[in-house]
Amino acid sequence: MRVFGSDRWDARRERGPRSRAHKFLTRAGLVVFVLLAIPTAAAALLWSRAETSNVGQLEFERKLAIPPLLEPTEDEAGTKVFDLEMSEGTSELLVGEATHTWGFNGPYLGPTLRASRGDRVRMRVSNALPETSTVHWHGMHLPAAADGGPHQTIEPGKTWSPSWTIDQPAASLWYHPHMMGETEEHVYRGLAGVFILDDPRSDELELPREYGVDDIPLIVQDKRFEEDGELSDSQGLISPIGQLGDQILVNGTSDPYLTISTTRVRLRLLNGSSARSYDFGFADDREFDLIATDGGLLEAPEPMDRIQLSPGERAEIVVEVEPGEEVVLRSFEPDLGAVDFFNARFVGADDSFDILELRAEDELEESPPVPTVLTPQEAPDASEAQGVRRFELGSRDINDVEMDMSRVDQTVPVDTTEIWEIENRAGIPHNFHVHDTRFEVLEYAGEPPEAALGGLKDTVLIPPGETVRIVVRFSGYTDPSTPYMFHCHLLEHEDRGMMGQFVVVEPGEDAEEPTAHGEPGHNHAEDH
Repeated sequence: MRVFGSDRWDARRERGPRSRAHKFLTRAGLVVFVLLAIPTAAAALLWSRAETSNVGQLEFERKLAIPPLLEPTEDEAGTKVFDLEMSEGTSELLVGEATHTWGFNGPYLGPTLRASRGDRVRMRVSNALPETSTVHWHGMHLPAAADGGPHQTIEPGKTWSPSWTIDQPAASLWYHPHMMGETEEHVYRGLAGVFILDDPRSDELELPREYGVDDIPLIVQDKRFEEDGELSDSQGLISPIGQLGDQILVNGTSDPYLTISTTRVRLRLLNGSSARSYDFGFADDREFDLIATDGGLLEAPEPMDRIQLSPGERAEIVVEVEPGEEVVLRSFEPDLGAVDFFNARFVGADDSFDILELRAEDELEESPPVPTVLTPQEAPDASEAQGVRRFELGSRDINDVEMDMSRVDQTVPVDTTEIWEIENRAGIPHNFHVHDTRFEVLEYAGEPPEAALGGLKDTVLIPPGETVRIVVRFSGYTDPSTPYMFHCHLLEHEDRGMMGQFVVVEPGEDAEEPTAHGEPGHNHAEDH
């Protein structure tokens, strides 16, 4: 098996000026002591205050909001058309407080989209914001021009109308902005929503499937608020992975509870946070069945009592409840790998949260047991891999270069299978998301993947000092001048340049320079 070259141009962004040592010495030992002692004391104080937990503090007073299902229209060709408008609004994220927010078809978050394998879909996305944005269909297999990355911008007053045919298994996907340098801000303000895919095989399974009753999307996000109730984008003096909030919202609801009317409920968990990882489980350590990861249903349910998700990852779990009982969905301290003792506090490794209280009614409708067999995996075959690509993650770069929208970093022939090795050389956690594809984890930190990583994925945590090997197949669409992205999905890292571009081409075809950012005709935006 050969090893591909990096396929990147010999181009590096100019770095900012580095810190310079002072050229003078202080005259008194006391001054030296003060200069050393004050930063040390300040760092110790910051460390002592950085741990965050709300465990045992919530009253669970607010009914969980369920994003509405957006019903599409159908055009004369049978295409399902979904209309979305990005706009500003005001939301009551905290009780009694008005917060300025952004949303799709409303003031915060967006409706749930739903389509089936084989459907032809068109998204009419209108921008009523005062800023240019984009909409990326995270986890979707689709043409690069419809992907919604930083090249497909939607200016204020414009509408973008990508279309494609759904051709992948049932799964829980999501949609969110992917604006170059501003993704974190746009998602943080509220632009995100769930996109559910169905297929004939999943429709036959006796799984909880009544949306909003026993099939519940949970968009989990952490926020920080100012005293007047407005969203705060402030960060601590030590913030190696970006914004970490001290308040948890689920579907935009703080302090939430969910009333359960069936003996089993399906929870579609989405980590929609900018940087925080969660280790989901229940306060009483009860088991649940993991039935799906990013790319869709597993071959068989996996019983477990914890499922960890880094930003952008999804999981579907089915939990059983007894009549009249109450149980809390909790995030325990996440395992973020070999982060040093000091930095662990600032990347959320010591944090825990109560997320949501499930309240079972006194009389419950009986749900069928979770099927012992779910669906065959449409996974790439590692034995067919035609080469290995390596990706080295630094603090804010990949393979020693930062994102450049005019540079294609990797060129991949269509209908090929490859092994990708992603190594985290930084002392902080990263994760890795690949657009357009679903991959299988072959090896995680030198070991076979655990059950939670056994399904198809599109995003995976990469612990400090570790390497993750994945097998990925590129099929269906080619475009030598319109790239897909690979990047860290810790959104501040992405915004600061921890992202690269790849194109999928016909065999023997070369990559072309990407069409300029925002160039008319490339983003397919129209006046509205």
